[in-house]
Amino acid sequence: MRPVTVVAHRGDPYRFRENTLPSLRSAFERGAEAVEIDVRLTHDGVPVLLHDATLKRLWGHDRPLARCSRAELADLTHGGVPTLCEALDAVGDHRLMIDLPGATPAAVRTVVDTVRDCGAGEQVYYCAGPETMLAVRAADTSAEIAMTWTTLAPPRQALLGAVRPRWLNYRFGLVGRELTDRVHRDGLLVSAWTADTRRTMRRLIDCGVDSITTNRVDALRAVLDGSPSPKGGRN
Repeated sequence: MRPVTVVAHRGDPYRFRENTLPSLRSAFERGAEAVEIDVRLTHDGVPVLLHDATLKRLWGHDRPLARCSRAELADLTHGGVPTLCEALDAVGDHRLMIDLPGATPAAVRTVVDTVRDCGAGEQVYYCAGPETMLAVRAADTSAEIAMTWTTLAPPRQALLGAVRPRWLNYRFGLVGRELTDRVHRDGLLVSAWTADTRRTMRRLIDCGVDSITTNRVDALRAVLDGSPSPKGGRN
């Protein structure tokens, strides 16, 4: 069996609010090897951890992040939304997989520059669609990239040559043995998201994936360790 990297989706969201420092720390304590985080910019250009474009779902404020300064965001969330620098400092030597939802090329450069200024270039890798990953590659020629791909048709060689990803990042339902074999033949690794049932985790492992992103780090660890499902637990 190929070694499988355990990636926690936004931290440990069943125990702590996603994309917060307690959630990140909990995921690593429970055996994650990396945590996928979402990074967006505040109105004053500070990269912070937030998946949604607004504060409504997680923090109860119907405010777009793009209209909040860092100081206003801290006030609205009682300091609950960390900056990217705070997250990098909090996780030490652990790895972060930075997703960049809705990022413009200028926002991508700000994030990449922030990672560089924090001395964390070897600690992070980036994921998103091809256009965003092209912007990452333009901003950092040495960045590690997991390019999200949403179809069974393979990426064009010209695109792969421009982005130079290490990984292709697929939604779990697309992944089968034929796909993983093809990607491996092309010299790339396969990551799959977001698998939360043990049945799906086992299927992905049998298909030969190299990384699984999950909201349930404990369950994935148990599957990889060969532990039986707990009585009444989710399959």
